[in-house]
Amino acid sequence: MRYRFHDVVVDTARYELLRDGEPCHVEPQVFDVMVHLLGHRDRVVTKEELLDAVWGDQYVSESALTTRIKQVRRAVGDDGTEQRVVRTVHGRGYQFVADVTVDDDGDARPVLEPTASQLHQEIRFVRAADGTRLACGLVGEGPPLVRAAHWITHLDHDWRSPVWHHWLVGLARHRTLVRYDERGCGLSEHDVDELSFEAYVRDLETVVDELGLERFPLLGVSQGASVAVAYAARHPERVSHLVIYGGYAQGRLVRATTDEAAREAALQVEMIRLGWGRDDPSFRRFFTSSFIADAPPELWEAFAELLRRTCSADNAARLVESWSHIDVTDEAARVQAPTLVMHATGDLRIPAEQAHLLASLIPDARFVPLESRNHLLRPEEPAWGRFLDEVDAFLA
Repeated sequence: MRYRFHDVVVDTARYELLRDGEPCHVEPQVFDVMVHLLGHRDRVVTKEELLDAVWGDQYVSESALTTRIKQVRRAVGDDGTEQRVVRTVHGRGYQFVADVTVDDDGDARPVLEPTASQLHQEIRFVRAADGTRLACGLVGEGPPLVRAAHWITHLDHDWRSPVWHHWLVGLARHRTLVRYDERGCGLSEHDVDELSFEAYVRDLETVVDELGLERFPLLGVSQGASVAVAYAARHPERVSHLVIYGGYAQGRLVRATTDEAAREAALQVEMIRLGWGRDDPSFRRFFTSSFIADAPPELWEAFAELLRRTCSADNAARLVESWSHIDVTDEAARVQAPTLVMHATGDLRIPAEQAHLLASLIPDARFVPLESRNHLLRPEEPAWGRFLDEVDAFLA
């Protein structure tokens, strides 16, 4: 659905705000406040309703809501003096007052994108074969979509992160999204002895078995794609569809053809050991630029906070080092599930050649290039909408 007013377009499917046709970055909570007001523009929305709809059970002061309203006005060009877009009704709440045109399927009442509180995430804990505690999150309604664990996730904090919020909302729109934090990361156990590819595959086996999932589509993002490929090859009866984004068949050391490439892989591990916990802009800039090349400055801090919350410097270095030895070229050829491979054309983190390799190895895989330079797609870029459309069509 698209809402149009003045020079603004709010696209809830793409989680995107445009002004004069140009994408404008807004924080996830600001976007959620704006969409809720748009969806209920026929009346005054109370402060209590907004707080409950956007933040759920989290305690948030009214001053935080006031700040978000100011940010909504700023994002759409309303200085707050004339209140041409959002009107404050003192003592009661707010109302969206601009003239709005809605592009939808003809339904007079808009169906809103779910917010974090409306999706009601359920968190469970399971034990891996070696006793490691794994945190699993289930959110949404409908048939399952299992996302193999990958780096830089935190089941709870991801909802408040502009890096991941739109991924969770988008992927859980029509289904139950099942995800879990990788061992050593997020809400999963951090003090672990084994960080290896075989352990990562066993963890996926544990999660789906403990949740009683017999047959399901499987999503692999980044190094989680290699885990998903291995699982699909070893358990063809369990995987109905395989979706890969930003993945690779060979880790950095396996695909290194020169001494320089091998030294670069080792350098990344050393940089993590030295710079992970520091408030160092050069470290943040290096990692943010490789994951989100087109990130605006305000995303740097959000990405740095995400790095610090997910795991320790030692675990991060061990994880990255373990991934460099990944090689699923043999297992990719044994995948039987229908497979969709997507990759950003200008990805600076994982070369597109690795996606081409996966698509060529997996029988009858379909490859879709996405026009982006970002390893982690941002909500305001067209590639994000294309990604969701392709996933929805493939799993329909």
